[in-house]
Amino acid sequence: MDLATIIEEISARADDFLAGATNRAQARAGIEELLTMDYSFLSPSDRAMVIAGVMLILEDEDFFGTEFVGDPFSDSDEPDESP
Repeated sequence: MDLATIIEEISARADDFLAGATNRAQARAGIEELLTMDYSFLSPSDRAMVIAGVMLILEDEDFFGTEFVGDPFSDSDEPDESP
């Protein structure tokens, strides 16, 4: 089984096994636990690649939601110049 397939399988199941995860650290721990249980044959470097791949997919899918609201680069002290 190649790493891309494992990454896709874990990402597809993320809603189930990461249901209680509220942040990225908890998600990483959950992924590591799943790897230990279901993919114990992976080497440490392969595990790291799978974790990084799954986290990237979860980030792309906005799994963790938005941490910041608004535009952090706007100057809120300037008056709105819209007509």
